[in-house]
Amino acid sequence: MSEKRDYYEILGVGREADGAELKRAYRKLALELHPDRNPGDRESESRFKEASEAYQVLSDPEKRALYDRFGHDGPRGGGFGGFSNVGDIFSAFSDIFQDMFGGFGFSGGGGGRVARGADLEAHLELTLAEVAKGATKELKIRRRVACKDCGGSGAAPGSARERCQQCGGRGQVMHQQGFLMIQTTCPICRGEGTMVRKPCPTCKGSGVTAAEDSLQVAIPAGVDDGTTLRITGRGEAAPGGGQPGNLYVTVGVASDPNFEREGADLHTLVALSFPQAALGATVKAHALDGDVDVSVPPGAQPGDTLSLRGRGLPRLQGRGSGDLFVHLKLVVPRTLSAKQEESLRAFAAAGGDRIEPPSEKGSFWSKRKKR
Repeated sequence: MSEKRDYYEILGVGREADGAELKRAYRKLALELHPDRNPGDRESESRFKEASEAYQVLSDPEKRALYDRFGHDGPRGGGFGGFSNVGDIFSAFSDIFQDMFGGFGFSGGGGGRVARGADLEAHLELTLAEVAKGATKELKIRRRVACKDCGGSGAAPGSARERCQQCGGRGQVMHQQGFLMIQTTCPICRGEGTMVRKPCPTCKGSGVTAAEDSLQVAIPAGVDDGTTLRITGRGEAAPGGGQPGNLYVTVGVASDPNFEREGADLHTLVALSFPQAALGATVKAHALDGDVDVSVPPGAQPGDTLSLRGRGLPRLQGRGSGDLFVHLKLVVPRTLSAKQEESLRAFAAAGGDRIEPPSEKGSFWSKRKKR
């Protein structure tokens, strides 16, 4: 298709649809467009792949957030490139097709089982500033990839994998035990349905080689510490050209000395002197985009909180931003100048407060006068 359609439109659901509604919509389309029900119909197959891609993105919270924010470029930047063939779709949604077809959701004319590569895990660390804006981070991983010389088939260049003669390409063989017929995995091809007569010298017939892979991971703004992103198909390659595994990237958010995070809200601390708290003042408070002026009302008390709406972190699903809460802390000076002490005693006397008289023994200024 020359231009991608809106994923919500493809599935026929609204943008507020939950997971259950998305699954029902996809099941209905998959049942209608399944290749086994429309043999040779290229348009149905194309629509089947289109619906599967839409469901793959919208059923994943991270991919859906990227799509809602950036359109089709969002999931693509996170490593999702769609499905290469119908077999990939059956493997990704095996649970759905097993429910629909009683375990016979895999197309392919009775071929052997498709091997799947192992999943991989990785970790990325973000600063709070990166969480506020979203980030694209480079990730390097060591993984097994499809052999370039044989294209992942495991067969030497110029040859190809051959149908297993033992099972006829089915991957399963039948054994009779008394009156019962028992089906087991073919011992020759190990259930793959094909085998290699001339192994590729590079990968020794496995179809995979070790390599360091580099990819760009798009992380949406507002992501929480510990969030795991699933990148389909970027895990280990499967022997014999099967379905690759997935890569699971766990996001860590580094602590920030200026803020405490509570969901999308941020909390910061501002120190006040007694005159500032009593008379009111305009003070500087930390914000994500730099210091911001905060107006402290006269008579502010220690522990009072001022809120700045919308100055927190973006919410993951794009529903605005959290707030910044400024907590006031009263700081009492440990030492006073002679003029400060005199003024403060006058203030206390005017208010009728009883305070300790100056100590000749402990007063720094009294010692200065004796010299």
